[in-house]
Amino acid sequence: MEYTQLGRTGLKVSRLVLGTMNFGPQTDEADSHAIMDAALDAGINLFDTANVYGWGENKGRTESIIGNWFAKGGDRRDKVVLATKVYGNMAASADSWPNHDKLSALNIRRAVDASLKRLRTDHIDVYQFHHIDRATPFDEIWQAVDVLVRQGKILYAGSSNFPGYKIAQANETAARRGGTIGLVSEQCLYNLAERRAEMEVIPAAQEYGLGVIPWSPLHGGLLGGVIRKEAEGGRRSSGRAADALADSAARAQVQAYEDLLDKHGVEPGEAALAWLLTRPGVTGPIVGPRTAQQLDSAIRASELTLSEELLTSLDEIFPGPGPSPEAFAW
Repeated sequence: MEYTQLGRTGLKVSRLVLGTMNFGPQTDEADSHAIMDAALDAGINLFDTANVYGWGENKGRTESIIGNWFAKGGDRRDKVVLATKVYGNMAASADSWPNHDKLSALNIRRAVDASLKRLRTDHIDVYQFHHIDRATPFDEIWQAVDVLVRQGKILYAGSSNFPGYKIAQANETAARRGGTIGLVSEQCLYNLAERRAEMEVIPAAQEYGLGVIPWSPLHGGLLGGVIRKEAEGGRRSSGRAADALADSAARAQVQAYEDLLDKHGVEPGEAALAWLLTRPGVTGPIVGPRTAQQLDSAIRASELTLSEELLTSLDEIFPGPGPSPEAFAW
């Protein structure tokens, strides 16, 4: 496994990130533990989760599964760079008491302590804001973060789903306050089929020294050989993949993608991950395996080298927006 610095920090992280969103809802605790063991054995050290994972009445379940795994010992916690998120309402129903969500100093304090309890650890390495909070000023957010850093409860702060201007605003506020390192990472939707992040988010992240951590690298399965799997009688597509395939032009685009990779003898899902690892500013994509076999495929992708010919052909099938700001300014 290759490692890189997380943005401008001295923190070394693997170029694959283990996503845990499926732990609980789709993968039971025993299999989740086995996947985490296998990931650690493969050298993956950055594990990503969120306080809301588990969803509905089971919010927090995923963090608890990870915490139970840490409790098994064997230096598991020491080897992992642990990232979780705050923002979502943790109540089982929508009728929650005020201040139980978003990024007020009160909720950040409450959410950190609850996550630490579920994760059965004394600190979170990268504490991420899951979404922007238009009602809370960054001065308040950074004040809360500074307190948590002094208390030793978190080490770094990151963002998720932030537009470029909010990355700039957050880090300019941190710089003005002094003594606050600001955001060090940004999780964003980014893959071959969805490249809008190249217009503003990734340039802002690079300018401010944030590591980019793409989520949904297969675009909901669309880039994982979905047409071939349908033809072979596999599980029908859903979500983003189903929505895209309903459009004839998009389906033709995906068919061209699968045909190209078949010609080169490369698995579509592995090519999509390997492509992200070639992109400027990308620390590593989040892979969310439901099974050990899916984890094995992701690890193979991290060792895959795509030829310049293949990279050029992929750009022709899924062209990006072009350089920023030229792509939209003139």
